[in-house]
Amino acid sequence: MTTETEGQAAGGGPAEVTAEATADGSAGGAAGASQAELATADALSYEQARAELVEVVQRLESGGSTLEESLALWERGEELAGICRAWLEGARARLDAVLEEEEEEEAEEREA
Repeated sequence: MTTETEGQAAGGGPAEVTAEATADGSAGGAAGASQAELATADALSYEQARAELVEVVQRLESGGSTLEESLALWERGEELAGICRAWLEGARARLDAVLEEEEEEEAEEREA
């Protein structure tokens, strides 16, 4: 398991990309993550957010919660999903940049 700092170094961190979430924490919208979500994302590593999201899903699936509790869990789940998405998008962007750089270097070597 990586630490938060290692995760940010490896994945670019969630603050480098915009999560597809609106200010109220719901998914969708291309406006990007709100400042509050980015602050929360900075506080949670990918692994922490994913583990909490698994717990939220299990609690929702088990039932027995009041409507208010279920809505709060759903909203937290949406927020956590946005944090995970931001981490994954950051990692994807970094991988794409490395692959592009390698392709450019190979092209230069072929030309030389």
